Amino acid sequence: MNNSIKIIECPRDAMQGITTFIPTADKISYINSLLKCGFDTIDFGSFVSPKAIPQLRDTALVLKGLELTEKTKLLAIVANERGAKDALEFDEINCLGFPFSISEQFQQRNTNSSISDAFDSVSRIKELCSQNGKELVIYLSMGFGNPYGEEWSPKLALTWAEKLVNKLGINTLALSDTIGCASADNVRGLFELFSKELPSTELGAHFHVKPNQSYSLLDAAFGAGCRRFDVAFKGMGGCPMANDDLTGNLGTEELLLWMALNKIDTMLDKNAFSLAETEARRLFEMN
Repeated sequence: MNNSIKIIECPRDAMQGITTFIPTADKISYINSLLKCGFDTIDFGSFVSPKAIPQLRDTALVLKGLELTEKTKLLAIVANERGAKDALEFDEINCLGFPFSISEQFQQRNTNSSISDAFDSVSRIKELCSQNGKELVIYLSMGFGNPYGEEWSPKLALTWAEKLVNKLGINTLALSDTIGCASADNVRGLFELFSKELPSTELGAHFHVKPNQSYSLLDAAFGAGCRRFDVAFKGMGGCPMANDDLTGNLGTEELLLWMALNKIDTMLDKNAFSLAETEARRLFEMN
């Protein structure tokens, strides 16, 4: 099996929950340092209501200042058709990401819609992406469990995934642990199940992890065939709608250390990575 890994760096996720507004120029400087590293994709911003995520109200301005490369794609998160249309105004954006929850409560909290309405939104957004030559990445949130007492099972997760893939033509699904509830066993089980039933779909992992949890989840996901991982420097971020301060994103540094231990080449520019790490430390320690 191919051991090469796609690394999706997520400054958007790292920044969105910080209450102090980060100046646009600082965001541009930081993301430009990331663009020099050679990540497969950078999840750089979102086109959502400023009332919901005020930190990212300057995404369009940030985009104007970015020094793009052919090696790295840009991804922006959207929560509805209006946001998708706004994002599609920019040729520089390669991919849109949509958070599709298999929890009714969390879909309402995150996008102010039901699962059924969100599915309809995905259908329309997918059509817009196809018309504009963009990729649509679906984040299957609450993918590893449900904290609200609602039904959750691998079968339920797969049922929604199959609808998204077979009915709407989604090619990339990122299984998302929104609240840090995943265990090595259910990560392994989910990825083995999805890999078997959706063999032509690119599967990714978007982990919000608790301390000392990362390596076991990486071992499980990678062992079950996952080759796409979302990360953020210093493990910053997490979902502001999840109300769980104990979880943050899988740290970029943690993924790279795990890859080194497993003798997997990151294919990143080491000098640029070191500079980006310094930028991350400066940006997040100030905020």
